[in-house]
Amino acid sequence: MKFNILTLFPGMFRGPFEESIVKSAIENGIIEINIVDIRDFTSDRHRTTDDYPFGGGSGMILKPEPVFLAVESVLGDRPASSLPIILLSPQGRVFNQQIAKELSRQQEIILICGHYKGVDERIRLHLANDEISLGDFVISGGELAAMVIVDAVTRLVPGALGDFSSAETDSFYEGLLECGHYTRPRNFRGYEVPEVLVSGNHEAIRIWRRRDSLRKTLLKRPDLLERVNLSDEDSQLLDEIRAEISN
Repeated sequence: MKFNILTLFPGMFRGPFEESIVKSAIENGIIEINIVDIRDFTSDRHRTTDDYPFGGGSGMILKPEPVFLAVESVLGDRPASSLPIILLSPQGRVFNQQIAKELSRQQEIILICGHYKGVDERIRLHLANDEISLGDFVISGGELAAMVIVDAVTRLVPGALGDFSSAETDSFYEGLLECGHYTRPRNFRGYEVPEVLVSGNHEAIRIWRRRDSLRKTLLKRPDLLERVNLSDEDSQLLDEIRAEISN
């Protein structure tokens, strides 16, 4: 899978993409990251990428010309509809695990990192075919959002993780929060690992983990339960958990 990231600050990506799973995925040819400097597509000696907004107001606006040219350099002869061209913007759909799964099935995507006060509206209307936001808050630019999206999507690309089942048990993969996990020592400062996890009874362990996942979701993010397809077993476990909590 190939990520094309259009940015005014290419140096921001050196550290995050040179560590951990993303680095390994690049080295193993699982993913490719192409950092495109928007300033390379300006036409003046000052490499100007922003200007004042028509109609007045504070802040500077990212100009359309260099962004359009940068995207077109990535597309080549391909039509814009041939791959996702994603504007990272507070106005976009809020990024979640489902969107990460959706993007992981693509062969290539373009991420446009906005900056300054915002981008020229023609970028939004006539260039991007999708918009994604990290949430209801504002950061200085789309670079950090791009890093988060690349990391989340890379985990779901086949071969990026040594054991893909690790991703399948992450929080939100099925719409629920992940269950608690324990490792050695079995007793740490008097805090014991739940007995069931060292029992060797795989069915009991499976039920404990599912129950713990449901309990965490109910207590911390009950809104998620409204969007998950629960099995009969899940519903029964939730009834038991609610009864315990109410007592």
